[in-house]
Amino acid sequence: MRVYILGASGAGVSTLGGALARALAVPAFDVDDYYWMPTDPPFRIKRPVEDRIRRLQTDLMLPSWVLSGSLDGWGDPVADLATHVVYVDTPAALRIARLRQREQARFGARIACGGDMHAHHKAFLDWAATYDTGDQPGRSRPRHEAWLAQRPVPVLRLDGRKPPDALVLAVQAAARDGQ
Repeated sequence: MRVYILGASGAGVSTLGGALARALAVPAFDVDDYYWMPTDPPFRIKRPVEDRIRRLQTDLMLPSWVLSGSLDGWGDPVADLATHVVYVDTPAALRIARLRQREQARFGARIACGGDMHAHHKAFLDWAATYDTGDQPGRSRPRHEAWLAQRPVPVLRLDGRKPPDALVLAVQAAARDGQ
């Protein structure tokens, strides 16, 4: 199995990716590790598209893997390697709460008012809140839905409110059933 998992930021995509990879005993890869250059503060400088694709294609030459994250608008050559696509759909309020918690755990006082990452954190949450409407550039539900409709492989839609273990079981069951 080569599984690509996508959804909104905070939907639980990376969490499911790691849990599924552990359950299948296959490598897990996260798109953010390829999309962003390592910087401090992080998530500031994008890698060139050609470099992202080359790095991902090199790492995904394995027979089985799980890839989580957004390839939206640039990564079709990578997404086309997947045998299964999983879309995690999570309500906006839960996504934003998860993002706040994750950012607080990662960056602590740096995202607080007066911190060196406060403005970036606020802009990120504002952007993430527009996912369902697609009012801002980048990943959005309308873009994802259009992309999913064109996939040549099965697309499994999962409810991101469920615990990761339940989602792993759903993916495994769908794969057994040929979905």
